[in-house]
Amino acid sequence: MPLNQIKNQLTNYVKGLTEHSIKGNRKGYICPLCGSGTGRNKTGALSIDKDGLRWKCFSCGRGGDIFDLIGFVEGIDNFSDQLNRASEIFNIPLGNYSQYDFTNHHNDLNKKYKTISEKEGQDFIDFYKEAHAHINETDYAHKRGLSDETLNRFMIGYVKNWKHPNASENITGSPRLIIPTARDSYFARDTRDEIPECQQNYAKSKVGKVNIFNGNALKKIFEKPIFIVEGEIDALSIMEVGGVAVGLGGTSNIQKLLKTLEGTKLQHPLILSLDNDSAGREMQEKLAHQLKVKGIPYKIAKLTVGDIKDPNEMLVTDRQTFSKLVAEASNIPQDEKECHLNLSTNRHLQNFVDEIADGDNALFIPTNFKGLDKLLDGGLYDGLYIVGAISSLGKTTIVTQIADQIAEQGYDVLIISLEMARKEIMAKSISRNTVKEVMTNDGDIRNAKTVRGITTGSRYENYNSEEIKLIQNAVKSYSQYANHIYIVEGIGDIDVDKVRTIVSNHQKFTDNTPVVVIDYLQILAPFNERATDKQNTDKAVIELKRISRDFKTPVIAISSFNRDSYNNIASMQSFKESGAIEYSSDVLIGLQFKGVGEIGFDVNDAKSRNPREIELVILKNRNGRAGTKIGFDFYAMFNYFDEKKES
Repeated sequence: MPLNQIKNQLTNYVKGLTEHSIKGNRKGYICPLCGSGTGRNKTGALSIDKDGLRWKCFSCGRGGDIFDLIGFVEGIDNFSDQLNRASEIFNIPLGNYSQYDFTNHHNDLNKKYKTISEKEGQDFIDFYKEAHAHINETDYAHKRGLSDETLNRFMIGYVKNWKHPNASENITGSPRLIIPTARDSYFARDTRDEIPECQQNYAKSKVGKVNIFNGNALKKIFEKPIFIVEGEIDALSIMEVGGVAVGLGGTSNIQKLLKTLEGTKLQHPLILSLDNDSAGREMQEKLAHQLKVKGIPYKIAKLTVGDIKDPNEMLVTDRQTFSKLVAEASNIPQDEKECHLNLSTNRHLQNFVDEIADGDNALFIPTNFKGLDKLLDGGLYDGLYIVGAISSLGKTTIVTQIADQIAEQGYDVLIISLEMARKEIMAKSISRNTVKEVMTNDGDIRNAKTVRGITTGSRYENYNSEEIKLIQNAVKSYSQYANHIYIVEGIGDIDVDKVRTIVSNHQKFTDNTPVVVIDYLQILAPFNERATDKQNTDKAVIELKRISRDFKTPVIAISSFNRDSYNNIASMQSFKESGAIEYSSDVLIGLQFKGVGEIGFDVNDAKSRNPREIELVILKNRNGRAGTKIGFDFYAMFNYFDEKKES
């Protein structure tokens, strides 16, 4: 049976991974997973049972059969994939078990070193030199953002037809980037753009002992702190922009890292920057806990933005921002040369083209006000949107209604509410849902409920069954998208830096980038108590613009109008402290009463109407039409804007 043949290879597989010594009647091996067993007598921590079918490490507690060990070493969780990998390593056909379909390549470099583990005692130095001589035969490393300087510094190589040293000659190889992790171990990464599905679990292979990439850095004295990341290419990416990094290479190396750090006096706390996904966060929590227990100083820094998973993807996507994040996390000035070279558009051209191909530059979120979306070329793009009006025109209402309509589509919305309480915003949404249901079902609008009608419990005993049912349905409707609405209440302590932190945390904890709403601009905490209102507003607007750009998301800020605008049409001059608002916003929107500015217009009469007739005016549109008006009926009592159909 193929399964039994593979199971009997356990001892040979362990010998190919690590060293052993004799103690009594059993063989003890240095554990390839945690590195234990290297004490004074080198008695080993991993043992194999007398039948040669099971293994156990008495240090890290792991154990199992050969398939479990292959899974731990190569990061393969699925048994079927472990089985296929074992078949490849030992050249034992599986018959009906396997469905491999390998592509044939022609290069004899790997063949020369196939049995190097047996012949030269796990010394791959000559292999590294020869592989490095072929590095220019692939552009994979350059596509990953790595320069020739970095490739030469770490002797990164390339093998066109690589096979695992333990694999049979009958196994067809694949093109691999060779990353040395020590004299006796390396990482081989498949460089193909498209890898056959049956081979994807083996696109990243480790050979030799289990070692930490650039682990020697932990024993050296650096003026800079050391980043701890997951992958070898992630570590190379940090060093590409001037940092110092160590690549764990997998969860199993946490213990090896801790052992390496024993007795080491660090000049700076370690910086943990593992992958931005659930597995990476879990691994980071485990490592942080172990470091804390051992009293090893550390801090955590995120080197990615948005949905970007790891440091290398960040380097490729936005080198300049990545370089800045590394420098900020290190608390050191950015390398001046690196900063200047990042100005070259050549470094950003491929990313620009890729974003066009992927459609990333054209992503928008509809507001679900059809007329407004038409004027905005589909909806909201990443950028700064400022909505202004005099009091009582419903600027907060229309923006929170847009927030609800965005959340209904499944997008997260983060509302920074500096004036209203969370429960008041929630009550507005539920009130709005009551009038929407009444109007949809041709019911009696008098049954719709105001905010106080929703929140005052004593009124419920006087409601009839129809009214109670209406409120229940409104709450149910709100619950359908409430998981996408996040409200942060401000008490005078939220400034633009805090807004950035809140957005970053939302992204980190939910893996989603939210649309951001600021209610409202003029009561953000000042960046400088001694500065003028205009200076503080200008600073806030500029920083909100940066947030929209850095997180690639729409930011909607509500702004008040100056008093001179109460009887005049909305214009750019209507905005309080309007300098930066006018110049930094991407879209500037004003709300006004219909007929304002005309002879005989009475603002009090306009306010008394139900519904109030409101016009939305596009005052500025950096990428589209401006000066256009859209009509709305505003049911102020029920916090609802109804867009009028085009005549």
